[in-house]
Amino acid sequence: MQETKITLSEKEIPRQWYNIMADMPNLPKPPLHPATQQPIKPEDLTPIFPMALIEQEVSSQRWIDIPEDVLDIYTLWRPSPLFRARRLEKMLGTPARIYYKYEGVSPAGSHKPNTAVPQAYYNKQAGIKRIATETGAGQWGSSMALAGCMFGLEVTVYMVKVSFNQKPYRRMAMETWGATVHPSPSTVTNSGRKILEVDPENQGSLGIAISEAVEDAATRSDTNYALGSVLNHVVLHQTVVGQEAKKQLALVDDYPDIVIACCGGGSNFGGIAFPFVADKIAGKQLRAIAVEPSSCPTLTKGDFRYDFGDTAGLTPLMMQYTLGHDFMPPGIHAGGLRYHGDSSLVSQLYHDGIIEAKSYGQTSCFEAALMFAKSEAIIPAPESSHAIRAAIDEALLAKEEGKEKTILFCLSGHGYLDLAAYDDYLNGKLSDFEYPDELIRESLSRLPKID
Repeated sequence: MQETKITLSEKEIPRQWYNIMADMPNLPKPPLHPATQQPIKPEDLTPIFPMALIEQEVSSQRWIDIPEDVLDIYTLWRPSPLFRARRLEKMLGTPARIYYKYEGVSPAGSHKPNTAVPQAYYNKQAGIKRIATETGAGQWGSSMALAGCMFGLEVTVYMVKVSFNQKPYRRMAMETWGATVHPSPSTVTNSGRKILEVDPENQGSLGIAISEAVEDAATRSDTNYALGSVLNHVVLHQTVVGQEAKKQLALVDDYPDIVIACCGGGSNFGGIAFPFVADKIAGKQLRAIAVEPSSCPTLTKGDFRYDFGDTAGLTPLMMQYTLGHDFMPPGIHAGGLRYHGDSSLVSQLYHDGIIEAKSYGQTSCFEAALMFAKSEAIIPAPESSHAIRAAIDEALLAKEEGKEKTILFCLSGHGYLDLAAYDDYLNGKLSDFEYPDELIRESLSRLPKID
């Protein structure tokens, strides 16, 4: 019998996170204070983050120990399985070997609990009682609600309004785990109220939801802020994914020629790719491809500039590929990819030519998702379908070239709470939106001027 699932024992869960800053040829420029535009100091971040996470954010230490309490919760779903997509290979008639790391086995159905759990742990250790956060499609919000439940923290989630309406079951999951959920922009915060005064029908963005959550956290001493992507410590926590994948591929004596993941803020891509990118930096031949929607083409059409992480300009200025902090993406179903900027680590590696980026329209991604569902049986999250699209295209290219290749991608979550999106696709209600270059230029013209 051919092997389909490649599994590890719980004893083989990584006991350390991998920090790519130890190996990058060029580190990102430092974050700047939003008021002074001077490099931010650790104490500037203490109103919204515990010191342990601030230390991880700035650390260049290669390996950082995972606390035992975090490992104990990781065992609920880690190690996650690595699958050989033999049926998809057969459907495509490709000589390529396709593997996917399946993060949808977590309780929240995505990779997000890998960082939600340690963030909740460190906040609990610091005496924090409450977490304020945002969510796009709901995967992060449900993961933070779960982690807060595990550590006895109250959680308030500002959910991008278009997703709040599209994905009611994500909201229900958050509330089941005890969280309070507000559609963003909301009337709960000053930043939300100001946006609604200008545009009462505003459907929200991650930038707006971040503004609301940061304002909430900064105005209450018992509350900290938690972010589901972008920041260094978030990407750090996700590297358990790539480390496990390395061990699993070694069990079948294989190694990827190409590593692929969808990319919104960058934590999913960095999580699976960075342990392999370390090998590339050391001289290994490898391609790593970050895949984004053509309606929110941050890496492929954005500028490499300092920009805020949120719409209201409350967060530090980060060096990143950005479309502009007030960029308003259309309401595509891959809500987790509707973010104006990217992780500074991902952005620097892309700027240096170490990783690649591609963008796709949502209809071709749903087409790929259906091919995957019909061959591999799992219905993927709309975000994950972008990685599937790119993996299929690379497998078809291998077929055309007559070359054997090993392709690894991250199936970052399942789509069983996103079936309305599939219903829209199957009934011809979805269309592609290529964000116009002139609107991107207009948004970029409003970026802060840095001396």
